[in-house]
Amino acid sequence: MKHRGRHRRRKQGRALRAFLAGTALALTAAATMISASQATVGDNPGALTPLTRAAETGALRLQERLVPQATLDELSSGMGKPVGVSAVLETADRSLREANSCTPTERTALPIAPTATRAYCWDGADTRGWRAGAVTTSGDADDDGWWNDNRVILSGWNEGAADRGLARVAFVDANDLTHLRYASALLVVPVDGGRDYRALTSRLSGMVWYQDKLLVTAADGLYVYDMNRVQRATVDSAAVGRVPDGWSAHGQRFVLPAVGSYRLTGAGSAPHLGGISLDRSTAPDSLVASERTAVDSDRPARLWRYDFSKDPARPGLLATGATGSAQAVEAYETDASGIEGVLSYRAGGADRAGWYVGRAPGSTDRHGSLWRQDTEGAEATRCGSENAPRCWGLKAGPLSYWEATGEVWSQSGRMLFAMPLTSIDRALD
Repeated sequence: MKHRGRHRRRKQGRALRAFLAGTALALTAAATMISASQATVGDNPGALTPLTRAAETGALRLQERLVPQATLDELSSGMGKPVGVSAVLETADRSLREANSCTPTERTALPIAPTATRAYCWDGADTRGWRAGAVTTSGDADDDGWWNDNRVILSGWNEGAADRGLARVAFVDANDLTHLRYASALLVVPVDGGRDYRALTSRLSGMVWYQDKLLVTAADGLYVYDMNRVQRATVDSAAVGRVPDGWSAHGQRFVLPAVGSYRLTGAGSAPHLGGISLDRSTAPDSLVASERTAVDSDRPARLWRYDFSKDPARPGLLATGATGSAQAVEAYETDASGIEGVLSYRAGGADRAGWYVGRAPGSTDRHGSLWRQDTEGAEATRCGSENAPRCWGLKAGPLSYWEATGEVWSQSGRMLFAMPLTSIDRALD
């Protein structure tokens, strides 16, 4: 399903060249922030172990539940006709600052090696009390990187307790990478047959925008949002849902109501979902996921993938069987713990996909680490005189690959940043 304006092809060449024309940022201050503990860190998650037994892969099965169309229609009847992504971008009045305008403290959250080629810090007043989570882009939504006439970055944020607070998504206008602007929408779930909605209370550790759907992590699965069903809030208050004078979204101007969910059905053996990302190097395109485990845990974690549906009547949804369940089509076990971001990609000519995992800092570490694993071993980006592996962000974050530009986008602390996947691979080699 493509979304294009008539004139887009003419502007795409000019805009894409501008998009790729960034110069590497001088972030050398961050390179001096390697903690002494890094020199003693020698952890290595080793090779991936394939999981092939039905008992192992069955724990990863997802059950699809779609919100009834009548419920969505009822909500639209009460709130007004849904709007799209462009309507949110038109209201973008918050700005991100480029790295050279960020404070030294903010910049220390960036990776040490490899260094970011694009980096920005968020509006401090707007994000106070919120924690940055997942990232996805219009590079996931469409293989050419466009959504209608816009390039867009979506950034997930949580307020309050990690697994019980509010969740919102910042829609970043990425048409001009020297001046990023954004506006936000609160993630909600329709209730009472569409006569009201509640806030989504989930940790946004993973997020993928594929075709017209946005998939976000929940404690025991995924929630699904339709990017064509953004609704306008009509009351500016701290409440969430229907209020006497209209509809409120905790101060946000837009809400995005869920249109479905996927629940893990493996009972006690089911993992806690951590990161997710899109892999376009498979056929069909696939959703990859990682298990969330505690930092410094000695328990293995799982990495796995699901196929996306090829049915044109099910854009952006996972491939399911007759009972509505999505099966993992590939799964591994890793000794990596504290995984915050996951990415899988098979480069041209490679006989197998590399799995990139971003690990949170251990209890004695300052920075996280970035490893590439496969069934033969693991490699890490390294830095400093001791060639230690703790070189990734101060807070290891999500990984999202924009295939059209070759860049990996992530967040660490209050920094949004990107770098070419090739530079990561060179650092790993």
